[in-house]
Amino acid sequence: MAHIHANDTLSGDEKHDEKSGSDGIVVRDATDDAHIGLIFPTDEERVTLRRVADVLPWNAYLIAFVELAERFSFYGSQVVFQNFIQQPLPPGSHTGSAKGVNEQPGALGLGQQTATGLNTFYQFWCYITPLLGAYIADTRWGRFNTVCVGIAIALTGHIILIISSVPGVIEKKSALGAFVIGMIVTGLGTGFFKSNISPLIAEQYKRTKIFVITTKTGERVIVDPSLTISRMYMYFYLFINIGSITGQVSMTNAEKFVGFWLAYTMPTIAFLLCPIVLFYGRKRYVRTLPTGSVFSTAFKLWGYAARGRWSLNPVKTWRSLRANDFWENVKPSRINERDRPKWMSFDDQWVDEVRRGFKACAVFCWFPVYWLTYNQINANLLSQAATMSTHGIPNDILSNLDPLAIVIFIPICDLIVYPALRRAGLSFTALKKISLGFMTGAMAMVWAAVVQHYIYKTNPCHYSAATCTDANDKPLVSPLNVWIQSGSYVLIALSEIFASITGLEYAFTKAPKNMRSLVMAVFLFTSALASALGEAFVALSTDPLLVWNYGVMGVLAAIAGVLFWLSVRRLDKDEDRLNNLSEGHFGTTDEKE
Repeated sequence: MAHIHANDTLSGDEKHDEKSGSDGIVVRDATDDAHIGLIFPTDEERVTLRRVADVLPWNAYLIAFVELAERFSFYGSQVVFQNFIQQPLPPGSHTGSAKGVNEQPGALGLGQQTATGLNTFYQFWCYITPLLGAYIADTRWGRFNTVCVGIAIALTGHIILIISSVPGVIEKKSALGAFVIGMIVTGLGTGFFKSNISPLIAEQYKRTKIFVITTKTGERVIVDPSLTISRMYMYFYLFINIGSITGQVSMTNAEKFVGFWLAYTMPTIAFLLCPIVLFYGRKRYVRTLPTGSVFSTAFKLWGYAARGRWSLNPVKTWRSLRANDFWENVKPSRINERDRPKWMSFDDQWVDEVRRGFKACAVFCWFPVYWLTYNQINANLLSQAATMSTHGIPNDILSNLDPLAIVIFIPICDLIVYPALRRAGLSFTALKKISLGFMTGAMAMVWAAVVQHYIYKTNPCHYSAATCTDANDKPLVSPLNVWIQSGSYVLIALSEIFASITGLEYAFTKAPKNMRSLVMAVFLFTSALASALGEAFVALSTDPLLVWNYGVMGVLAAIAGVLFWLSVRRLDKDEDRLNNLSEGHFGTTDEKE
C-alpha cells in the first residue's frame, strides 16, 4: 500500500483505488510495483526534510563490471597511442620496448604534432559514433542488444591493433595503416557501447518519485531518486576509473619493458570478460524496448511549436523561441482532435519530458570547452612528462594519477562532502557541480603551464625540450622530477567528479525515457566536438608554444565556467520540479524486453 498525504497527488500514469484512513491520510493502491508501500512527502516535508540516496540495486554492479572491463581495454590501449605514434622505434628493438632509463618506447616516429592529431581524431571518432549507436538502440535493437554488437565490433578493432604491433609488422610502414584501421574499428564499437551502457545501468533503479523513510536514529528523511541516480553514476565512474588505472599502469609497463604487442593483447583479453558477464545477467537486467523513430517525432514537435515564432529580428525570434508558452501550446490537450497531426501519439507529460530533454541538450553545449581542457591529459601532458626526469618509470604512467585520485575522491564526496553540504542546508545541485568542474579544469591547465615554463627554463635545449638529444642521439631532459605534474592530474580528477559524472547523471535524468540513449549520445558528442575543436590547437602542441597551449586552455575553461553559470542559473532553481515530472506515454513505451 502506498501511503500518500491528502494534499499530494500522483502522476497520471498511476491508477488507484482510493479510500480514507483513520489517521487522516488518504491510502491508495498503486499499480506501480516499485512504489507500493512508500510514504510520499507533503509540500512542507519536501522543503524541510533532509534528502538522502537509496540503496543501489545489485544488478547495476554487474553492468558496472562490464564497463570496468571495457574501460580497462579502452584506456589500456589508448594510453600507449602517443608513444606508439610519436616516438621512433628504439635502436635494436623489434617490439617498441625501451632499454635506457630515460629512453622512451616507440614505433612510428611521426612526432608530437602527428601523435596529438591522431589522438585527437580518435577522441572525435569515439564520441561521434555514439549518435549512431544511440539511434539504433532507441529505434531498432534496444540498449542491451546494441551494447553486445558494440563489444563484438570493438573486439575486432583490438585484434587489428595487435597485428599492427607484432614483430615483423611494427618495423614496416604498413604498421601505420593497420594501426589507423584498428583505431577506426575500435572507435565504432566504443560508440555503440558508450551511448547505451550508461542509461542501461541507471534503468536498473526503478523508483522515480521521492518518498519518506525513518532512519535507524529516528530521523525522517526524504529518499530522492535523483540523488540515487547521482550516487549510481558516481560508483559507475568509480568502476570506470578502476578499469582505467589498472589498464594504464599495466600497459605502460608492458610497452616499455616488453613491447606494444603485449600492451594491445592484454586489453583484448580483459575485453573478453564483457560478453561473459552480459550473458550471465541477460535475464536479470531491466531492459526497455525500442520505440521507433522518437527522435524525429521530438523534432517534429519542436518545429510544430516554433510555427509563427520566426522574425527577421533575431532578438525577437530568440525571445519567442524561449517564451513560457512555447511548449504549452503544443500539448495534445490544447489542440482540437481534428487539428491534431497524426504523429502526435503521445500525452502532455511526454511534451514536458521533451522540453526538459531540449533544456539538457542546451546545457551540454558548453561542454566542448571543458573536454578541450580534459583532453590534454591524453596527449600533451604525456609528452610533457617525457621531457622531465622520469627516473626509470614510463612517461605515461603519471596519467594514472587522474583515475587514482577519482577512485579516492568519489567515496569521500559521496560519504562525507555531499552529505555534509546537505546537512548544512546547502543545495549543491547538478548545475553548480558542473560550474565548479569548469573552474577546477582551468586550475589544472594553469598548473601545467607553470610546469612547462620551468621545463623550458631548465632543459639543456630550453625551447626545444621535446627534441633535445646529445651527440649520440640520447635524449636530454630537464632535471625536474616528473612527479611535479601531479597537481594537474589531481585537479583534472576533481573536475571530472564535478562535471563529467554530473553530465552523465543530467543526461539520464533529464531525457524522456524513450530517448535516454540519444540524449546520452548528445552529451558524449560534446567530447567529439572538443576533439574537432582541439585540431585547431594542434599548432600549439609543439615547442616552443606549449606554455601558450596550456594557458589558452585554462583561460577558455574559466571564461566558459562563468558564462555557463550565468546561462543556467534560472534553470538551476527549477531543478527539483524537473526531476519529479510525471512520466509521459509514447506508443508502447511501457513494454519490456
